[in-house]
Amino acid sequence: MEIDAWVWWLIGAVGLGIPLVLTAMPEFGMLSAGAVAAAVVAALGGGTVAQVLVFAVVSVALIAVVRPIASRHRAQRPQFASGVDALKGRQAVVLERVDGNGGRIKLAGEVWSARALDADMSFEAGQQVDVVEIDGATAVVM
Repeated sequence: MEIDAWVWWLIGAVGLGIPLVLTAMPEFGMLSAGAVAAAVVAALGGGTVAQVLVFAVVSVALIAVVRPIASRHRAQRPQFASGVDALKGRQAVVLERVDGNGGRIKLAGEVWSARALDADMSFEAGQQVDVVEIDGATAVVM
């Protein structure tokens, strides 16, 4: 029993897909897509040279086109801050005196523990403060 060439190409595509899943390196996925394209050529009756050429051209084209686009998207910072990053720079109202040792503020509708950025400063109830950073569950204000 002889196995057709297109089956070998599909086995190769699956073999290249395994490291893609394990390492999250998209290049393996592009090589896998090249192997699928070569399997199509083999199924349509293309010769060995045509299969290898299609594999190489599709793989290189995908790496040359998709990889730079993916790198650009990965390098971009998210446009919208979320979680505690969204709270930095916001204003809050002091509920209980805030100094270097602690206090309470109302931030984004919630009560937070807070401490002053400068240990020598203090803020009284009712004052507006700016959130500089979030340190664990404590807002650092000034």
